[in-house]
Amino acid sequence: MFKRLKRLFRKSRPIIHVVRLEGAIMSGRGPAASLNDKALEPILAKAFRKGVAAVALAINCPGGSPVQSALIGARIRQLAAEKQIPVLAFCEDVAASGGYWLACAADEIYADENSIIGSIGVISGSFGFPKALAKLGVERRVYTAGDSKSTNDPFKPENPREVARLKGLLGEIHDSFKAMVRERRAGKLKADEKTLFDGSFWTGRKALELGLVDGLGHRNEILKQRFGENAEIDEMSPAKPFAARLFGLGSRHALATELTDSFLTAIEQRALWQRFGL
Repeated sequence: MFKRLKRLFRKSRPIIHVVRLEGAIMSGRGPAASLNDKALEPILAKAFRKGVAAVALAINCPGGSPVQSALIGARIRQLAAEKQIPVLAFCEDVAASGGYWLACAADEIYADENSIIGSIGVISGSFGFPKALAKLGVERRVYTAGDSKSTNDPFKPENPREVARLKGLLGEIHDSFKAMVRERRAGKLKADEKTLFDGSFWTGRKALELGLVDGLGHRNEILKQRFGENAEIDEMSPAKPFAARLFGLGSRHALATELTDSFLTAIEQRALWQRFGL
């Protein structure tokens, strides 16, 4: 009886599900790589439940994989259309690069006035060691079938043709990013594309002036204003923590692999955050 009354009471109140999108966007390698399509699928399916008044995305993300950004964004839009549920994004410290891509999956975007927003660009970074092996007295032997198989080898001097090809690939990905922003922010952008799409990032206040966000404010405050003071705001449970997965590993080899992947992923994530001074 009590459970039935509880369900009836919940139905009389608007329910908003909150999905936290925090960390770098990476493919499913290592426990630290939490933001990817595969890892988020269960929680997104749970969030877009029939009868929910809205889904809120709490975003704190410096970017990462453009493919995973596109997959996650597309899945959010698909679920929103299927269930006819509005989506609101709330940017916290950072929603930049792939993080802004995720924000654009929402129908409306809000930020704190000091949030870091934008970075609509694509980057590829690496190191070159063309003289290191010679100094160490090491001879490197690489054989390929296909002239472009060893493109941008870090142990060879840069090849202008290979660099041009890489820049072309980056340009194509950038075009895809720009097209998505144009579509999702149609009629809202207030600056020329040269300014918006050069990879710069801004505070939330400036992003509002540029039309990259719809308003300034914080999640619960805005949700209560929109859906009423009695609205129930439920944050979806995150994936199982690393410790829980750790004890389920079946061998020392699996443990060593997971720890190594976690360490390397943490380094990559740290580099992404540092691009924005965080």
